[in-house]
Amino acid sequence: MDRIESIRERVSGKRLKAFLVSNIINIRYLTGFRGSSALLLITKKDAFFYTDFRYREQAVREVRGCEIIVPAGALLRRIKKTLKTLRKSSLAFEFTAPYSLYHDLKRSFALSPVKDMVESLRLKKEKEEVRLIKKAVRRAEEAFVEIRPQIKKGVTERAIALRLEESLRRKGCQRIPFDIIVASGENSALPHASVSDRRLKAGDLVVIDWGGEAGGYFSDMTRTLLIKGPDMEGKIKMYNTVLKANRSAIRTAGAGVSAREVDRAARDLIKGAGFGDLFGHGTGHGVGLDIHESPRISLISRDILGQGMVFTIEPGIYMPGVGGVRIEDMVYVGEKGVRVLTRLPKRPEII
Repeated sequence: MDRIESIRERVSGKRLKAFLVSNIINIRYLTGFRGSSALLLITKKDAFFYTDFRYREQAVREVRGCEIIVPAGALLRRIKKTLKTLRKSSLAFEFTAPYSLYHDLKRSFALSPVKDMVESLRLKKEKEEVRLIKKAVRRAEEAFVEIRPQIKKGVTERAIALRLEESLRRKGCQRIPFDIIVASGENSALPHASVSDRRLKAGDLVVIDWGGEAGGYFSDMTRTLLIKGPDMEGKIKMYNTVLKANRSAIRTAGAGVSAREVDRAARDLIKGAGFGDLFGHGTGHGVGLDIHESPRISLISRDILGQGMVFTIEPGIYMPGVGGVRIEDMVYVGEKGVRVLTRLPKRPEII
């Protein structure tokens, strides 16, 4: 079914008069528009796409299933005019919309915020979306394999990150989905460490978290390496615990399984090994047009996994003053069960 038509049915089912989409990623998902400024108005019968002069020709090329409107003035002013012409006195809008949008519209219409109208549709990936995500995975993995020989003692975190980004772009990534993480030694105990000029040293755990892109869709993965040095036994124990947790969560995942249960499979294993206080983030998250989207794989998640969902499994252990380990894969819930999309080896790799 056409995506806009799906939203139109939801609008009708909720007895809404009109629905305004302001999230640019949701607009892209519904219309195909790749620009950075637009609004989308959907009613039971119509769909109106609004953008400014900068994107007029781009909209003509990319937008599907909408009447394209390029007003001379402010987009909201033109939207108000459309709603009055259609005799719509009430308007639903995205719960995540900026307050400025609400403030501009509240005097003219009865407003109602709506949660996850488009996001719930994006949860289950279509065949073409999965193809692009797989392509983003391959590009990311090929880039890592290309620069892997350069990851060694004496090289800075920043140099590795720059080489990896350059390789990603050579592989065809138009965008880098997030700032690449290369965290070594004590820095690797920070789950979202910023890249620094620290040089890799003997005994370091080295966490590398990166992703690729294809057709606007992203991938996200993490591997942890270990440089030969002191306290190898303790660090290998940390690594093997995370690896077991990663595999346990993947085995647990499947259609009809709660995201909370998947998180618990990883968390209980880490806790049982004595590292429970050192794993504080969720076990995973959805990936698609956004690098973080539903479903959320965590202890507080209410999501139930279903066919078509793509998400990460990324347990970790972070020991202050020592270092951290995170192993992140992307998985897809298909007709025949859960498929791991990432293929890079996960066995402990000692440099």
